[in-house]
Amino acid sequence: MLKKILLSPWTALLTLALVVGIRIADPTFIQSVRLRYFDTLITSKPAEVIGVHTVNIDEAALEKYGQFPFSRDVYGKIITDLYARNAGLVIFNVLAIDRDRMGQDSAYVAALKKYPTILPSVAAESTRNEPRNPGSAVIGSLNQDAFVHFPGMLANIPAVENAAAGVGIINTFPEIDGVVRRMPMVIASHGKLYPGLALETLRVAAGDSTFQVKVNDYGVEKMRIPKFGPIATDSLSRIWIDWSMVPESHSLMNLPKDFDGEIVIVGLSAAGLVNPVSTARGEIWPQDVQAAVLGTVIANKDRPVISRPDWADGAEIYALAGLAILLLILTRWTYVGIVSGIVIIGAIIPLCGFAYSSSSWLVDATIPIGGLILVMLHAYGVKFVSEFLQKQAIKKQFAGYCSKEVVEMLQKDPDLIKKGQRKDVSVLFSDLRGFTPIGEHYGDDVAGLGKYMNGYMDAISQPVLDNKGMIIKYVGDASMHIHGAPIEDPNHARTIVRVGLDMLDKVDEYTKIMEAQGLPPAAMGWGCNTGIGFIGEMGSTDRHSYDILGDMVSTAARLEARCKAYGVLCIIGAETYNRTKDNFFYLILDNLQPKGKTVADLIYTALRTKGVNYNKDRVQHEEMHALYRQKKFDEAAAMCSKMTGLFGGQMDKYYEIWIERCEFMKQQDLPANWNGEFVAHEK
Repeated sequence: MLKKILLSPWTALLTLALVVGIRIADPTFIQSVRLRYFDTLITSKPAEVIGVHTVNIDEAALEKYGQFPFSRDVYGKIITDLYARNAGLVIFNVLAIDRDRMGQDSAYVAALKKYPTILPSVAAESTRNEPRNPGSAVIGSLNQDAFVHFPGMLANIPAVENAAAGVGIINTFPEIDGVVRRMPMVIASHGKLYPGLALETLRVAAGDSTFQVKVNDYGVEKMRIPKFGPIATDSLSRIWIDWSMVPESHSLMNLPKDFDGEIVIVGLSAAGLVNPVSTARGEIWPQDVQAAVLGTVIANKDRPVISRPDWADGAEIYALAGLAILLLILTRWTYVGIVSGIVIIGAIIPLCGFAYSSSSWLVDATIPIGGLILVMLHAYGVKFVSEFLQKQAIKKQFAGYCSKEVVEMLQKDPDLIKKGQRKDVSVLFSDLRGFTPIGEHYGDDVAGLGKYMNGYMDAISQPVLDNKGMIIKYVGDASMHIHGAPIEDPNHARTIVRVGLDMLDKVDEYTKIMEAQGLPPAAMGWGCNTGIGFIGEMGSTDRHSYDILGDMVSTAARLEARCKAYGVLCIIGAETYNRTKDNFFYLILDNLQPKGKTVADLIYTALRTKGVNYNKDRVQHEEMHALYRQKKFDEAAAMCSKMTGLFGGQMDKYYEIWIERCEFMKQQDLPANWNGEFVAHEK
């Protein structure tokens, strides 16, 4: 019972439960895989040049201005030059946390006051310099724990901080795998909300004095810049960065003549001065990250915002569970399950891609696909093992009882055995004749007797296997086999008679070999019948085998048992005869009512003619039987005496026995309508 349970495809529910459990726990590895998949979605769109420029302080700039940091009057000159080239708004992404070593802070401050510039600040574990008081309007009770929160801020020196048009946080926040994908619009510190660089830039560009945030116990509910409009974020104020937003990049030493009034971000790119940021686009400079964030917020005004819907986690888990159970049901039909699995799994990626392209929803395909693959591998692995073990058991059970072709057929379709069927078949019983002298010859030589019997069984089995029959059983020196099942044979009645005659020939050949070795001869008798039998795996719970039951089976067994009583090598039942009377040379034997039966039926024997025409002899045989049925027993017996030697001597023993039968019947009180019936009182 345990083996049956373990080999059930439904044990794949354990794998499903494990996968669902892992997804609910959502360990780092699963999050990382999911985020990597989102990277492929977000970066699937072609690059789109936005109205933002980046200016890189690169190696060429260091050659001109010397060691970094430059004197701050250089910063002022850079800002002045950018505005001279029609920059719309400059973001100078260089933190001035200490006074200028060259004493040029005043020149820098003068440039900041003249030209509106956004400067950076950094959220940190401690505070240095006084951060600029954010121009924010918070609606609701501020719960700092519901935001990205830092205890301190690194600000520019006061003169620089206050001269800037705006100051924004430039921190990046990598995900668990170290890759930056989302950016918060605000940071909580000192009981206040400080804007990120993108939010502050948009506020200044819009000409607003403040940004507005509506908060609840879970974080950000709504966010807006009055003159810009609402900005959609998650509860932590984060947005997903659209990496298709690509700025126009320039070297500080090779600037365009006209920036067309667009935003310009100045940042470092010289080797050793700044570390690139790991993103879905690969490693890029911080100013490129800030440009992508700005481009994303601006583009989100006119299109769906990239988001991970609140319902996505639940939908993915329920979809995985539901589809897995559906596929487990479909595995009942092997190829239907496989094709359905391929179609369903193959459809998940385009469906998730469509959800992103049409609504910018980030729906994970990796866990449903991975989970369904694991569940199917489990189900089909168990199914394969179960079928393999079943086929091996079938091979072990039937390898010696039927041909290789039949074994292969049963392995392909075990239901031919497992599921019983009511079927028209032909059955043959055989038995060794003259076992006593054989046993006496070998005495205590059990091994020698076993070798002799094995040779005999090989001889009678080969014709059965060659004609795709099924040997049901060997019982001592007897055998039982059928034709017509499990492999189809529309002419099974003809096949079984031909096989029976071939068995006699094989035994004759075996006898010649044994006699040449000085061993006793082997002989056999067989009986066959045709009709409806109940075929399938039968037996107890622990011990069972392929077998056949039915009245036609017991009749065939009784016919075989009567071979010796009639002095013939084979007896064929009436139904087999009726179907094959034109195919073999038959002689009627009797109108027999076997023991246990209530109706008599004609029985026949088939002769091996080997090209000899016995038709003339058959006429005499039938005349003798006509006299017998007319109760002319003396005349019938007299004919039997004259018929000795007919049919090549194959029927001589029968005629001797039939003379005795005539004498016996003379003593019986037979009814007037008697038609030759003989009731057997023994099997």
